[in-house]
Amino acid sequence: MLNNLGELIIKISDGIWGTPILILLLGGGFYFLIYSRLAPLRHFGHAIQILTGKYDNPNEPGQLRHYQALSTALAGTVGMGNVSGVAVAITMGGPGAIFWMWISALLGVSTKFFTCSLAVMFRGKDSAGEIQGGPMYFITEGLGKNWKPVAIFFSIMGMIGVSPLFQANQLTQMIRDVVLIPNNFTASFQTDLITGIVISILVGIVVIGGIKRIGNVTGRVVPLMIIVYTVTVLYIIFSNVTEIIPAFKTILHDAFTGDAVLGGSLGAIIVVGVRRAAFSNEAGLGTAPMAHGAAKTSEPIREGLVAMLGPIIDTIVVCTMTALAIIITNTWIDSSADGITLTAQAFDSAIPFFGKYILAICVVFFSMSTMFAFPYYGVKCLGFVAGAKYQNIYNYIFVAIIIVGAVSNLRYVIGLIDISFALMAFPTVITTILLSPHVRRASKEYFTRLKEKTKTK
Repeated sequence: MLNNLGELIIKISDGIWGTPILILLLGGGFYFLIYSRLAPLRHFGHAIQILTGKYDNPNEPGQLRHYQALSTALAGTVGMGNVSGVAVAITMGGPGAIFWMWISALLGVSTKFFTCSLAVMFRGKDSAGEIQGGPMYFITEGLGKNWKPVAIFFSIMGMIGVSPLFQANQLTQMIRDVVLIPNNFTASFQTDLITGIVISILVGIVVIGGIKRIGNVTGRVVPLMIIVYTVTVLYIIFSNVTEIIPAFKTILHDAFTGDAVLGGSLGAIIVVGVRRAAFSNEAGLGTAPMAHGAAKTSEPIREGLVAMLGPIIDTIVVCTMTALAIIITNTWIDSSADGITLTAQAFDSAIPFFGKYILAICVVFFSMSTMFAFPYYGVKCLGFVAGAKYQNIYNYIFVAIIIVGAVSNLRYVIGLIDISFALMAFPTVITTILLSPHVRRASKEYFTRLKEKTKTK
């Protein structure tokens, strides 16, 4: 019965990730980019200045500094999607899927700019009177109370989408395949269950502390995990420097031919790339606006500029490095593994013995930081639907679901998350398009003021 349910989930997932969702995410991103007159890309340098704290004001409304807001958002995106998600993309769509991840991410820059600007522009208050941001609030505050059913639908899908099923599953798989089995430990359902229980206890200690503790933890963990992972992957890449150009050629060639996948087609590869990019950087899904909506700022455009850095760091940089490591080492051809195990084999091939253990440490950081950030989103979603009085119940549900994810089938987990992500994207992108004139007007005013201040200095 469970297998039948799992196969049904996969069929629904494959069905929903078709032409409509591609038009929504890619077309929406293109619309935002043109409608803003390339504003996000033209002001990249200014976004960096904001991130470094140059414009921070502790007296402004909100809960997190710009840096903490981006760190919290990145903790939910720079994670398993960059390590095992890339491996899944290459397994399902070949190296060509990486090219379509790039395209989706570049368009996602403008999507993030608009959605996260709106998250600050149309902040609302929950039933406890606390200032909140996110799609459910900019939908009701920006479009009116008649749109509340849409906001509730987004929130319900959001609670599923930010569940820890994938992170717990892949962390457990890493421990089983890299640590237990190679060291002659018996791996079974029971060992996966015990691993899941241990993870749930560790995560529970942090997430029940609330958003300020999450902001503090992710602000320290995210930079460290990116540095460790980046140094290791760059070592793998530049140890095979003659293979870098051929790897890029493979990505570009397969992006339009589908030769790397048996029976592959251009449409199928594009779908895989966009699906995995959405999982990686979540542009258009609506989770990051919840974190950026908590930023201490009264300038919506400023937070939108900070948010747009997410897809660049996440997909263009981190995912590309992972893809190159897998392609350069040829593990995607030589191995039948998928997910995190394929990435581990690439690391082990390039750095015998030590590589897989370095990755294991990185995976702990990636998956745990994501599981630290995701409950905040779920709490906000439940608070919107049921009231602030009940919102913290999600933390306990989240911790329990970690155990379910640890013992679940990877294909079923990915299918369920993909369904919820798609159903989050429709209300997020459509309502953002409807509210986009507000962002364009505010953007024009903000950059005019910025230009005047620059002249007077």
